[in-house]
Amino acid sequence: MGKAKVYFTKEITPQAMIKMYEAMGVKLAGKVAVKLHSGEVGNQNFLRPEFMKPVIDHVHGTIVECNTAYEGRRNTTKEHWETMKLHGWTDIAKVDILDENGEIELALPEGRRIRKNFVGVNIKNYDSMLVLSHFKGHPMGGFGGALKNISIGLASSHGKAYIHGAGKEEEIWTADHDSFLESMADAAKTIVDRFGENIVFVNVMKNMSVDCDCCAVAEDPAIADIGILSSTDPVALDQACLDLVYASEDAGRDHLLERIESRNGVHTIEAAAALGVGVREYELVKLDKD
Repeated sequence: MGKAKVYFTKEITPQAMIKMYEAMGVKLAGKVAVKLHSGEVGNQNFLRPEFMKPVIDHVHGTIVECNTAYEGRRNTTKEHWETMKLHGWTDIAKVDILDENGEIELALPEGRRIRKNFVGVNIKNYDSMLVLSHFKGHPMGGFGGALKNISIGLASSHGKAYIHGAGKEEEIWTADHDSFLESMADAAKTIVDRFGENIVFVNVMKNMSVDCDCCAVAEDPAIADIGILSSTDPVALDQACLDLVYASEDAGRDHLLERIESRNGVHTIEAAAALGVGVREYELVKLDKD
């Protein structure tokens, strides 16, 4: 496999989101699911509906999410719907909590840690997917980007516990750490395999706290905003985001890198590349005029 193309702009606006989608040259067909992060109640860093609305409208998409597997305001369908309304998502587009009516199993015989993935059953209703990811740190994964958004993010509540526990739900918080990261890579492959060429990815490098949008109490970002990136390859996309963090000259860079490195965050990318989810080598195509 050759290098993947990753598109980049320093412009962080709703209009730039459309530009970054169009740069990939892919027109998502049929019924389009738009995977994003609804944001835990109390979190100050998640990307807001008004920022996402133009690109969601552009693809005539339906916002999709799944329930969580930990305490909070998104761990039951009832509370998740309330959070969706509270945060304004239901005001800008149709919303579908994919595991509201149960889950389906996606097989992955070649998985390194898990051989199946449990996702919300409503995923069957969609022909293509636009993955809008907020790139930032994460308490367990080190960072969250495209790979996390389609693995943990699309897993049902039970599926999230299954991935975290590397195939053993009862070990959700105690499984071997690298096995958890490899399980995320396995789960990501089931989604890429399911949608094939009908899935594309946009990462927004803004409000990059060391904590995820799943944290009700999160640190404020220390590193300055960087831009928006897009690619048809989630591995190359996450790798490019990591590289931009390393290349940053901002004073807050090391704080974010400490979180990423202390959790061996790059290993999710390594494992996904080994599985053929994508490639780590890429050409960065800069869309800014300067």
